[in-house]
Order: sequence, then structure tokens, then C-alpha cells
Amino acid sequence: MSLFKEYKFLCAVAVLIGMIVGAGTFGIPYVFSQTGFIIGFFYLLAIGLAVLVVHLFFGEIVLRTNQPHRLVGYAAKYLGPLAKKIAAGTVLFEYYGALLVYLILGGQFLAIVFSPLLERQETVWVLIFFALGAFGIFLRLSVLARNELFMTAFLLLAVILLLIKGAPLIQMANLGTVNFSKFFLPYGVILFAMAGSAAIPEMRQILRGQEKKLKSAIFWGTFIPAILYFLFALVVVGITGSGTTPEAIEGLVPHLGRGMIILGAIFGFFAVYTSFLVLGVAIKKIYQHDYRIKGRWAFLLACVIPLAAYLAGVKNFILVIGFIGAVLSGLDGILTILIYFKARREGDRQPEYRLPWARLLGISIIFLFALGIIYQFAYISR
Repeated sequence: MSLFKEYKFLCAVAVLIGMIVGAGTFGIPYVFSQTGFIIGFFYLLAIGLAVLVVHLFFGEIVLRTNQPHRLVGYAAKYLGPLAKKIAAGTVLFEYYGALLVYLILGGQFLAIVFSPLLERQETVWVLIFFALGAFGIFLRLSVLARNELFMTAFLLLAVILLLIKGAPLIQMANLGTVNFSKFFLPYGVILFAMAGSAAIPEMRQILRGQEKKLKSAIFWGTFIPAILYFLFALVVVGITGSGTTPEAIEGLVPHLGRGMIILGAIFGFFAVYTSFLVLGVAIKKIYQHDYRIKGRWAFLLACVIPLAAYLAGVKNFILVIGFIGAVLSGLDGILTILIYFKARREGDRQPEYRLPWARLLGISIIFLFALGIIYQFAYISR
């Protein structure tokens, strides 16, 4: 019985890790290289702590509420219909932005794997990735993609292999540069990469009867990705320095050899492909269940909009995840904190844990996220 309980705890941790670790992983080394590793580490530490608090807030919301919901449902219950509409719009745009990111990265990874054999433009590879993803969404293959424990173990193995292979090639000079002219660049990218609160309601279901472990599961599920990001950025930036590419992988070819890079690109492809399937099916279900749109039209709405954005010229991976992170993940976090403040007063049950200094922490993080949103729009309008 104790082994089964430990397995459930590991599964809950893996669900959060699987939700957090994804496309954002591959953008972190680039922003570290652009601002300097020291500034990047500062952002990872500060945003990691802020996101951990938001995740713990959301966990407490889940434990204070008898009926299971997602962010939209909690917004409706505690903040009313207007907040529900804002939450629904935020989540939908966040999902679409993530699908666009997966399209961009998926095409880049396919190009890395097959470019020695087939020299084609990146857009062709994006279209191929889109066709594979749309086919998977149409057949509802997302169930096959939701093996977080396996994917997490595979990711840990991939990072360990990269550390073993790349550690001797790290040059300390690549880690000592500082560039204040791009100081804000890592903010949205790291916030996008660290956010994963959507997994927390599922974690509670996994830990049913062991809700006291949810706080610990949220901590480890948030802490482990931050460590993985740090190690991944340390090796990639330490090796490639200012030559770090936006997707992190291609710039390593001269240093680690094509075979190792192809393995990394294959893993990257499957990581973003499975995420594309899960998220695409989730959007399709939103249209079917919440907006009563028939299956074929829901499928088209889920798939075509991110492709249209790409074909319209929205192709810069770093700018896209920076915007999604700073604006949409920031709004998501602010809504979560406001819901938390209300749930503390009007929740249905006593939670298994309570955060100290909650109001001070919440207001401070709202201020941080609001500044990030304002600066992101100011940055775009320049």
C-alpha cells in the first residue's frame, strides 16, 4: 500500500513537471545568452519563486472547493461572470499561442533531423508538422501522449546525457557576460516556461485521500523544472555562448556532433508534438462543450488559427513565447491570486495547507505581473 501511495505521489509530481516542461525549455538558453547568464539566473530564481507561490495558491483554491473546476470554473464561482469571460479568453489565447509555438519549434526540429537528406524551406517542415498534428487531433491520439511519468524520466535522461557529453566543453567566459540592453528579454520567456497551474486540479484527483501531500507535490513539481532549466542553460550557453540559437539545439552541432544533435531534435519533436496533441484536443473540446460547436468545425477552429497566424508572418519563436508569458501567463497568475483571496473567505471546505503571509505575497506578485504586462506592450509599441 505504501508503495502505491508513493507511486501516486510521483505521478502527481510528474503531471506538473510534464505540464511545465515543454516548448519554453528550448528558449531559455537563448535569452540567457542574450542578457548574460547571471541576469538569466536572476530571472529564473525570481520568477521561479513567484510561480511556485501562484501554484501553491491554486492548490489551496482547489483544496478549498468541493466541486472540481479549472481556472475558468473557479473564476466563475468566486469572481462572477465577467471574470469567467476574462479567464476563458485568457486561457483560449494562451492555448492558441502555445500551439503556434509548437508549430514553429516542431518545424525547426524536423528541419534539423531531415535537412541532410532533404533541403527544404522551414515553412515546408512547419506544414508537415501541422499535418501530423492535425491528423493526431482528428483521431484524438492525445490519450497516447499523456504519459507524463515516462516523458519526465526520458527528459531527465536526456539532460543527464547532455551534461555528461557537454560539461567538458563548457567555457567559463561564456557564462560571465552581462548585457543590460536586453535586460527584460528573459521575463516573458521564463514565465511561459515555468507556468503549469492547469495541472494542479488533476494532481488533486491523483492524490485523492492523500491531499496533505499536494503541497509537497506542487513544490517538487515546480522546483525540478527550474533545476532542469538551469542545468540545460548552463551547458548550452557554456558551450555556444553568443552563438546560442533560439531553439538551443542547432548551435550545438559543431561541438557535440550531428548524431547527438539529431537525438536531441527527435526528443524535442516528440515533446512538442505530444503537447500539440493534448492542447489541440483541449481547444476542440472547449468549442464543443462550452460553445456547442459541432465536431468538424471545432476541429478546424482548433487547428487552423495557429497555422494562419504562422502563415501571416508570426514566426519569431522568442517573441511569441515572450508575449504569451508576459501578458497571458501574467493575466492567468493575477486571476489566480484574486480567486485565491476570495476563496480564503468563501471556500467550501478547510484546506490541507495554508500559506503564511498570503496577502503580502499575493499583492507583490500581482504588482510584478502587472508591470510585466505593461512593459511588454510598451516594448512591442516601440
